[in-house]
Amino acid sequence: MKKELIIFVGIFLFLAIGMHFKEWTSYPIEHLLALPTAGAYGIGAFHPLVFTLFVYLIVALFRGIGRIFTKKK
Repeated sequence: MKKELIIFVGIFLFLAIGMHFKEWTSYPIEHLLALPTAGAYGIGAFHPLVFTLFVYLIVALFRGIGRIFTKKK
C-alpha cells in the first residue's frame, strides 16, 4: 500500500510540475489558492486528482501486464 501511495504521489507531482511549471516556480501559493475556481474541463478543483487517477490506472494496467509476463513458475 505504501509503494502504491508513493507511485500515486510521484505521478501527481510529475503531472503538476510538468503542466504548470511556470506557475509552480513563479507564484506557487497563488496557484494553490486559485484551485477552487479552476475550470479544467468542467471538473473544477478536483481536476488534479482526476487526471492523476487516470494516469495511475494506465500505469497500473501496464504494471499488471508486466507482472503477468514476468511471473516466475
